Amino acid sequence: MSALSDGVEELTARRFAKMRPFGGDAPPPVDTSGLPPGPRWPEIAQSIGLIRFRHQFVPWCHRRYGEVFTVRILPKGRPLVLFTRPEHAKEIFAGDPEVFHAGKGNAILGPIMGEHSLLLQDGAEHKRARKLLMPAFNGHALREYRELVTEVARSEVAGWRDGEEFRSLDRMNALTLEVILRVVFGVTDEARLAGLRPRVNRTVDVNPAVLLGWGYPRLQKFGPWRATVENAYALDRLMYAEIRERRHAADLEQRTDVLSQLIRVADGGDRLTDEELRDQLITLLLAGHETTASALAWTLHEVGRDPHQRERARVAARDGDDEWLEALLKESMRLHPVIPMVVRTLLEPTTIGGIDLPAGVTVGPSILVAHAREENHPDPAVFRPERFIGQNPPTNTWIPFGGGVRRCIGAGFSVMEGVAALREILSSYDVQALGRDVPKVRNITSVPRRGSRIRVIAR
Repeated sequence: MSALSDGVEELTARRFAKMRPFGGDAPPPVDTSGLPPGPRWPEIAQSIGLIRFRHQFVPWCHRRYGEVFTVRILPKGRPLVLFTRPEHAKEIFAGDPEVFHAGKGNAILGPIMGEHSLLLQDGAEHKRARKLLMPAFNGHALREYRELVTEVARSEVAGWRDGEEFRSLDRMNALTLEVILRVVFGVTDEARLAGLRPRVNRTVDVNPAVLLGWGYPRLQKFGPWRATVENAYALDRLMYAEIRERRHAADLEQRTDVLSQLIRVADGGDRLTDEELRDQLITLLLAGHETTASALAWTLHEVGRDPHQRERARVAARDGDDEWLEALLKESMRLHPVIPMVVRTLLEPTTIGGIDLPAGVTVGPSILVAHAREENHPDPAVFRPERFIGQNPPTNTWIPFGGGVRRCIGAGFSVMEGVAALREILSSYDVQALGRDVPKVRNITSVPRRGSRIRVIAR
């Protein structure tokens, strides 16, 4: 085994030991006596309901318990208080980041993402990492990426055939994966791409039961948990090799991919280490791969269900009307939320919506409920892209990227990628939806259960 492999094995083992979501010092007990009402089921049942059956469980809790309700989840029945009104979301997003910690709320992803992940950091560490990452996602950088994203989308669409029927989710996953590997990771060598693709796919396609099992090391010797750990080691070897080679690339200064930019970036001599680069790349992968793919698949499903929408989309793609294509994407993200909620853990007693909450409680706006409220979006069950033409929905009613200082750093990239993909698809093909579809949970995201099956008809 090479010195690189030895070092990587040690780094990966340390991450799994350190980032165990239920590990570390036992958190202080939380006084739950005054919390809002919620189900009294066993914590394992509520955890499964929240993670696996969220599209039924969360709306049921809202109907049963009102605008604010408490769910008790693993480990040890830790309370999660979900809020459903825009004024609640505003308070949470505007909360002091030294009190409202997001990293602790995302701890279940720690073994995959690592301690340096932007999603897991808080306070000064988060501020530093975000400052170093931001130049790779500003307006100038997005313009640099757009052409390459368009090339990847065009190549994907070129492989389709007139009258072909397929699961659009599968094709959109392939497309967004290629964007991540080429535009974010900057990998162009076909042999390395072939090695990365299956490892990345297995990282993304994690069953919720595997996520719940991260806290129990003994499980990692068996079945899907063992396979997931072995895949993580293999992916880390590939990732660290790519990072270390890229640092010494002769054309590093000319490269525009995200990894190369992150290697070059420095703030007063402060640079990202190999571990930090690995953790941020995996974060961008998990946060930006299947989320965008699912949004695109739902968009094609909704466009394909309605002849009027198909014709309007065709005209927009033909005329370069990116505003309409963006509205299609955003409305599909409203109607079919990919992520269910945005969470923060309170480090001090705090009042939200007039409710006094103790330190240790995790709080968050429910995206599922916010996007489906009649007061926020009239006729919320109707696909209506016009909501996003010349205006935006009221503040804190459309929150797929979160909000405040923790708003998703890749939001602009995701929208740019989605619009570029829709432009290439809809300028070449009409799409017809093949039957209804409903959401199901895969890892932390919601995707079309039937894969958003479509038929494509060449123009």
